[in-house]
Amino acid sequence: MIDFFINGQKIDVQIEDEQTIGDVLSSFEKTCEENQAAVIGIAVDGKTITAETFDDEALKPLSKNMKFEFSVVTKSDIQMSLTKLSELFANLAGQMESVPSALQSGKNKEVSESIKNVADSIDQFCHVAALASLFPETFKIINIDGVSFKDFFADFSPILKDFEDALKNNDTVMIGDLSEYEICPRLQAISKALEKR
Repeated sequence: MIDFFINGQKIDVQIEDEQTIGDVLSSFEKTCEENQAAVIGIAVDGKTITAETFDDEALKPLSKNMKFEFSVVTKSDIQMSLTKLSELFANLAGQMESVPSALQSGKNKEVSESIKNVADSIDQFCHVAALASLFPETFKIINIDGVSFKDFFADFSPILKDFEDALKNNDTVMIGDLSEYEICPRLQAISKALEKR
């Protein structure tokens, strides 16, 4: 009995002429392409198949009892994530804009929370952008404010570093200025870029 799981859900699949693990993988990949999806992870019998081990594993013959597990992402999943991120960044931009007044009224805990959310959201955005690159014909290279994703973040990183230093030094003036004049507009730019997807 060969079991198939997609994103943790068991599915019914008929094995036809497939003889090897590679046959199954290429036939599954074709099905994914037809359904606007991409495979982002494969495990056979609990063993993760990496780019390095793929060729060797693909040659192995199918046996009666096997378990194939696929992690799959669809184009619509990515579209949905980008839309949610657009809203999230718009919201975070608003929070960063109000950091100076929050600091003045002693809401330091709220400010720390907003900053943590910004960092988490940027991580999330990078992850989704990497997945979007699996569908280059749909998600053209993401440009933010007319510059490439890479250049935008190369420019943004030193500002986040200054911000981190300001936090360590408890420099509330610097924290307020960076939040309002540097971070807020950049988060708005990310939100706008994702909105157009």
